Amino acid sequence: MKPLLLVGGGGHARACIDVIQAEGNFEIQGIVERIGGEQASVLGYPVIGSDNDLTRLLATTPSALVTVGQVKSPAARVALYDVLARLGAHMPGIISPTSYVSKHSAIGEGTIIMHGAIINALASVGRNCIINSQALLEHDAVIGDHCHISTGAKVNGNVNIGSGTFIGSGAILREGLSIGANCVIGAGAIVLHDLPEATQHIGML
Repeated sequence: MKPLLLVGGGGHARACIDVIQAEGNFEIQGIVERIGGEQASVLGYPVIGSDNDLTRLLATTPSALVTVGQVKSPAARVALYDVLARLGAHMPGIISPTSYVSKHSAIGEGTIIMHGAIINALASVGRNCIINSQALLEHDAVIGDHCHISTGAKVNGNVNIGSGTFIGSGAILREGLSIGANCVIGAGAIVLHDLPEATQHIGML
């Protein structure tokens, strides 16, 4: 198995570890935490440095995954992705073996597809995304970079979602919609109309 660094050690990192272990393609070398973090390990994997140590750590472990979560803002994930890209890190896509990902779909680098997710034909997912447990992306859906499609959300056919957008748990997006960049759509929302960039707090809060 190839060695892999995880950048971020919170709750999302724990969920990612479970998917990485199930997929079986990478061996986690350790966790890179924020400066000043106090954890010594995450699910038995040691914290081996901070963001300041990435250059040194990538010299021996060139593959890394951003494992910081995303709810209201993608800023932390985007910043870490940009640092890793600048340092020349390889950022693999991680796909749970319990998900279904069509061979006719496309998954960007650094994206994780979590347990039970469904990605149907000609769906396209950008870089550094989270497609969370039991989320559905129907045919021809386009998900921009740095998006989080949360647990149980349903993105219907031909929906186009701009970069940095968060779709909350159980939200339903009608087919053919255009959702702008950096939107936050709340849990349980039913979205029937296009939304402009930076729309916030749609649905149940």
